[in-house]
Amino acid sequence: DFYSLKAFFADVRQWGVYSDYKYTPNPDLKGWNNDYPFPPEEVVESPYLKRRIMKLQSQIQEVATIAAKTASKEARAAWEKSTKAVLKKNPDGWIVPTAFPLVTNIAVVTNRMKLTNLVAATESKPAATNLTTKTSFKTNSTVSTNFIAQADGSLLFGSKADGHPIPLRLEAGSFAALRLELIPHARHSNTIFRGKTTSATLQLSATLRRAGEKKETKLAFYHADADHKEPRYANGFEILGIKDSWKVARDHAKERQTGVWLLDPPVAVADGDVLTVSLKTNVIGCLRVSVSPLVPVAASRESAATQISAALLRDAATSAAWLASTASDTNAFAEYKKLHREIQECRGGRSPTVVTVAWKPDLTRVLPRGNWLSDDGEIVEPQPPHFLPQSKHEGANQLTRLDLARWLVARENPLTARVAVNRFWKQFFGAALATPVDDLGLQGEPPSHPELLDWLAVEFMEPTVAVQSPRSKVQGQKAWDVKHLVRLMVTSSTYKQSSNLRRELRDPDPSNRWLASQNPRRLEAEFVRDNALKISGLLNEEIGGPSAHPYQPGGYYVNLQFPDRDYFASQDDRQYRRGVYAHWQRTFLQPMLANFDAPSREECTALRPISNTPQQALTLLNDPSFVEAARVLAQKLLVAPTKTDEARLNFAYQRALGRNAKPVELSSLKKFLTAQREHLQGDADEAVKLQKVGLAETPKNTDAVELAAWTSVCRVILNLHETITIY
Repeated sequence: DFYSLKAFFADVRQWGVYSDYKYTPNPDLKGWNNDYPFPPEEVVESPYLKRRIMKLQSQIQEVATIAAKTASKEARAAWEKSTKAVLKKNPDGWIVPTAFPLVTNIAVVTNRMKLTNLVAATESKPAATNLTTKTSFKTNSTVSTNFIAQADGSLLFGSKADGHPIPLRLEAGSFAALRLELIPHARHSNTIFRGKTTSATLQLSATLRRAGEKKETKLAFYHADADHKEPRYANGFEILGIKDSWKVARDHAKERQTGVWLLDPPVAVADGDVLTVSLKTNVIGCLRVSVSPLVPVAASRESAATQISAALLRDAATSAAWLASTASDTNAFAEYKKLHREIQECRGGRSPTVVTVAWKPDLTRVLPRGNWLSDDGEIVEPQPPHFLPQSKHEGANQLTRLDLARWLVARENPLTARVAVNRFWKQFFGAALATPVDDLGLQGEPPSHPELLDWLAVEFMEPTVAVQSPRSKVQGQKAWDVKHLVRLMVTSSTYKQSSNLRRELRDPDPSNRWLASQNPRRLEAEFVRDNALKISGLLNEEIGGPSAHPYQPGGYYVNLQFPDRDYFASQDDRQYRRGVYAHWQRTFLQPMLANFDAPSREECTALRPISNTPQQALTLLNDPSFVEAARVLAQKLLVAPTKTDEARLNFAYQRALGRNAKPVELSSLKKFLTAQREHLQGDADEAVKLQKVGLAETPKNTDAVELAAWTSVCRVILNLHETITIY
């Protein structure tokens, strides 16, 4: 039976992990490395990320609107006027500056007519890798160029790679975005590459030299992206954008490819200013550089003109375009860049998910005494255990994983619903109806309430009980509806009982198998942190989406290889997402979860151990998540209508425990609060340091000593055994 069940999964395609993928036996992994996302993955739409993008875009509009209200009306009007003028002259919003040859000696070409004649002269010559034209200027300087300027503003290069910079003369206006177009050309076999080149990785840099000056200023960019690119990976995820490097898409070598770089910050330019663009190891046969005074509101790779034209009719959208294109408010522009980066990290609202790929199934043999080297064991086919009802599959083909799925939820299968219901019951009542939960059947104990287990299993498969939801109408009429089952359990009289074991039952039923009371039990690892965040008001209850990254000690991944991993804690409200979304790096589970007995996921775990260790108390006292939660709770106490220490302590107890503090607890905590105030008044630096733990902001004009003292009290309350226990 074991090998027959294993045979269902013999068609699952598997890939190996290698130190050198040049020698991998998986041909589709050629050229990979361990920075790549490990297959098989599929990118799917994420409702959570879609909602997040909309939220961030709304925040950008809000930031820009506030900045616009404090800006000069004259400057704003001048920007709108110049924007309309640019769009009238260049409907796509892009301006192609004039390229001119490099001057290798001292002189600078300033005579436009002579420059035009020079370019015209070079156009009449045969294409070459480096064209040099000697002139009879008064300076006797030598002017050289490695390109031929075309009528459409594109630059045609020779057949060999080079790294020569491309100087371009700008017109007066503003400069917020730079576009690089790679254009197929007949001179280069109708591809974008020169000669026999078939791939390219471009690293773009740019400088600006003011007219009449010799000094060049390096331009910075905060984002860049392209319509076509080869993906690059780091830490298992695709690197966003092309700001550092653009790996040109080989599959689109005969198509135009466009990259756009956004300036940080945008700059104002005058007639005669020179923009110099450099491409390290330029192997592109024909390209065109253009600039724009506009940045698209949503950081589109294409022209901003259409969006800006429409935005000029809407004040809020215009404000966002104005802020992004001018950076007139430094602080607002910094916040815009931060939000813009977060939008990019949402990856268009799509997220990778692991899928199972089927291929030709391997032979499954019975391994005598577990000898996996044996190849003479009996060959078995996929089949459910012989002692259970068999699949209703018809036909000569062997059973598949789809048949197995149908068999698992078949009405005739007596196990699936019972096992599921038994585990849910343990989740809400602390003890299962049949123990142990990971060995239900003849090997485990008989159910304490067999009729209840059977009824719940049938109700799970074929719901008949209508349970009223506080947020909606009657629900739970769908088969295998987990929410219906959970609602049925938590609204029962059994669940609502006190957790105090009745005196008369302590001897006859010490384990409470008769369900005469609720079972106290410690929260599981993920819920311990969730509980603290909920008490403080920090918990982010959004559902779905990729993993969040809670605070984690530096260097925790130092021993993790293939490849080395960097960990960056989430720097926004994702920091406060529920524990189920915490990032989990293979067997290196988050340290706080490890301290509270979360399994390492090396194998399926249906029953977690429960320990009580000093490390748990230290985690609750010192982990940044709990310190921050205590600080935010303390802030709530200080701004609450209650003003006395006793009232504040009762308020904290109500939030954490749902009751007022007992007299002995009040007395102890008051003494502790007094001691903390005296200590912190003599060490103000410690009080200030405590305020800086975590991302949550501290209200202005807050008494640092008083807040730190109450933070210490709240740390004690969050550390109570009662706080992390369900009663």
